Amino acid sequence: MQGEIKPDRYVSFAGIEGDKNSCELVAMLRRYIDDPQRGNPFWDKFKDKLARVGQPDLSGRCLDELFLIHSYLNNIRELFEFYDDLPALELLEKIETESC
Repeated sequence: MQGEIKPDRYVSFAGIEGDKNSCELVAMLRRYIDDPQRGNPFWDKFKDKLARVGQPDLSGRCLDELFLIHSYLNNIRELFEFYDDLPALELLEKIETESC
């Protein structure tokens, strides 16, 4: 659209809802990885990391959803592509473009 101003992460994160979008994407992801019939060791380890979100480790560092999405972007994309989940893929693309 002409005249539309898009947020630019290289200038400022103003106008980008990174936390909200990443929490929403994790909820979409959980529909698949929390299903025992679809589980596997990789996603079980990923869920362990999700369980530690917001809990500082010994160094005081905390994981957050956005960091995990960024770290496992290709794995997440592959899962959503496998299930042909277009809304999740669109949100993942938005997160990647705006925040990663």
